[in-house]
Amino acid sequence: MSTSEPDFSFRSIALPAIVPTLLFSVGEGAIIPIIPQVADNLGASLAVAGVIASMILLGELFGDIPSGWIVSRIGERTAMIYAALLSIVGLVTALAAPNPWILGLGIFAIGLSTAVFALARHAFMTSFVPRPFRARALSTLGGTFRLGYFIGPFVAAAVIHLSGSTQSVFWVHIVCCVAAAASLLLLRDPVESITERGTTTSERTGTAFVAAESTGLFRTIWASRAVLSRLGTGAALVGAMRASRQVILPLWAVSIGIPDAQTALIIGAAGALDFGLFYASGQIMDRFGRLWSALPSMIGLGVGHLALAVTHDLASAVPWFIAAAFFMSIANGLGSGILMTLGADLADQKNPAPFLGAWRFTGDAGSAVSPLALSALTAAVSIAFASGVLGIVGLIGAGVLLRYVPRYAPRRPR
Repeated sequence: MSTSEPDFSFRSIALPAIVPTLLFSVGEGAIIPIIPQVADNLGASLAVAGVIASMILLGELFGDIPSGWIVSRIGERTAMIYAALLSIVGLVTALAAPNPWILGLGIFAIGLSTAVFALARHAFMTSFVPRPFRARALSTLGGTFRLGYFIGPFVAAAVIHLSGSTQSVFWVHIVCCVAAAASLLLLRDPVESITERGTTTSERTGTAFVAAESTGLFRTIWASRAVLSRLGTGAALVGAMRASRQVILPLWAVSIGIPDAQTALIIGAAGALDFGLFYASGQIMDRFGRLWSALPSMIGLGVGHLALAVTHDLASAVPWFIAAAFFMSIANGLGSGILMTLGADLADQKNPAPFLGAWRFTGDAGSAVSPLALSALTAAVSIAFASGVLGIVGLIGAGVLLRYVPRYAPRRPR
């Protein structure tokens, strides 16, 4: 441990590091549960609604490629402000969409902007938070997104109730993007504060870090193919199961006829459990090892998908849906911050950025592919069949993590 680590206080950088992300995630949390409903209202089939919902994750995957270069050219804060503006453009497009495909284009733009937020804050935490505090800091960052996804659906339900329009929820995210941009302008950049206090021995700023992270992405993937083809596969499957949960719950609600506002309330209530476990996840990882967080999370997500698959046509389908939503939220919460923490563990401590870029791209690739596979299986067979297949994938992913986490990220003594 370096001499600066005892003086580190996460509290000192929490406000400027977390507030913009929280505001953005509240808006995103509001719109995610209603995207399939909006697509359905525009005449999309269940499978097409799944594709539209997956556009936000596909946008994040494509946004991973240029976002580091963009941040390195114009700076973290400015890039996030422009990302908020891009998201507003996407939201206005979604508001005015005359058909599902224009809606999908707007959702894709929101995903692109989300990639910048995730990149900037992960790079900051990895650069400036000492290793003994890292899992807790990164799980707190993950918890910020979960808090937004908890608050957002309740706001969405209120807006739908008051306006009578599902599409009006996009205004919630527009307001949140404006507020996030304002907070970035008004709050002091935490990089400046830390650099002035000298609480880190690194001279690398967040901007330089993400510039390095974006350099030679595919070259780094090839150079790190040994770990990425093994533990990276597990990371991709974690991303796939998380993304599937995010898409299948609102899609399932459409398929069994739950009204829009009730869907938002159910997903929001489930999000409370997800959010409530983020700090416990960090404590588990720091005290007992990464596997004790990753394995229960993946098993729970797999079992939750399997439970949905066998209850779709039951008379009690709605209570089973609620139970599965809550169960999968608990499982997801147990894995809060696991991908960011494993990436930080595996990266070269002297130059972690290139590997982190490759690691994040691998996880996001799984996130992007999973909802598309869900939609394809739904179109070919049924949504119940698709859920069952993804449940099996989740259990396979648990096996991959069990095999490779102890090899590449063994528990280190405190």
